[in-house]
Amino acid sequence: MLFSFFSNLVDIFSFFNVFKYLTVRTGLSMFTSMIVVFIVGNPLINYFSANQIHNPIRDDGPSDHIVKKIGTPTMGGLMILLGVFSGVLLWGDLSNPYNWFLIYIAGSFGLLGAYDDYKKIKKNHSSGLSSKFKIFIQIILALIGILIIYFFSDSNEIKNLYFPFFKNLVINLGWFFIPFYLFILVGSSNAVNLTDGLDGLATVPVILVAACFAFISYVSGNIVFSEYLQIPYIEGVGEASIFCGSMIGACLGFLWFNAPPAKIFMGDTGSLALGGSLGAVGIITKHEIVLAITGGLFVLEAISVIAQVVSFKLTGKRIFKMAPIHHHFEKKGWPESTVVIRFWIISIILAMIGLATLKLR
Repeated sequence: MLFSFFSNLVDIFSFFNVFKYLTVRTGLSMFTSMIVVFIVGNPLINYFSANQIHNPIRDDGPSDHIVKKIGTPTMGGLMILLGVFSGVLLWGDLSNPYNWFLIYIAGSFGLLGAYDDYKKIKKNHSSGLSSKFKIFIQIILALIGILIIYFFSDSNEIKNLYFPFFKNLVINLGWFFIPFYLFILVGSSNAVNLTDGLDGLATVPVILVAACFAFISYVSGNIVFSEYLQIPYIEGVGEASIFCGSMIGACLGFLWFNAPPAKIFMGDTGSLALGGSLGAVGIITKHEIVLAITGGLFVLEAISVIAQVVSFKLTGKRIFKMAPIHHHFEKKGWPESTVVIRFWIISIILAMIGLATLKLR
């Protein structure tokens, strides 16, 4: 909105030309979303607390969670989404289809997460929607998003899969790109959801991955930088950096309230939306494999759950004391803060590796 407004004033006031720069608008979107979260944070927390909108704690989890976390409000993802949408709608180019694709994924997955949180609160139990039903709805929502980006974007790269570390290794997926993108969107959404189990654990890795893809979006949408780095040039995808900037700002603002001891949890409202959004950015920038590297912590958390379930069904034995894996280390006696900070360190390392793939080809 403001981007369009200022663009129309360029002929009158040349100063407003500064708002055409992606770097400026990315910074403004980050700042805007963070301020919005700061403003709505305390009122939402007070409202949720007064109305007992809190997420029931798993009774099979670490015992101290029942004591420390019971009664903490949930659905903090609402403030994250308010921040993200404020930043994008104010500073993004709303004629760009990539922006609407990202807004759709964040909004639709966020609504699904909100309904899941509502069911948990209503039943007063940590299980909300059935996992099969939730995945089914995610597939439907993701499929609609894929059709949006397929019919409304002008990119010829949508069916190509690029491999990091290799200059010319490209695979045309054909129509297999649809199930592949479904896997990425649904998988990344659920991976972040599984990681969101400790105060601040998922928030900082999301910030790190979003920061990486803010940069990747920018260089992928710049013909000079993309040729220099030998990565695919995708016209218009630089606008995704505005969305990534909004995610960073909103998550920074949320972390203020979510830092240990958390005043509010993001719930499925936030984790499903953020995970789906990261998957969507990975798709439109054609850096799906780099997404798996930078978001390696989320992948590890998801694999730990899959391995635990498969092992128990096949052998009757569990690999970990508890899954996802962050609870395993808690069961081993690690303090929550130790688990969180060490996992943050892992995320920083993976983010640097992911960015290194842009040059090491």
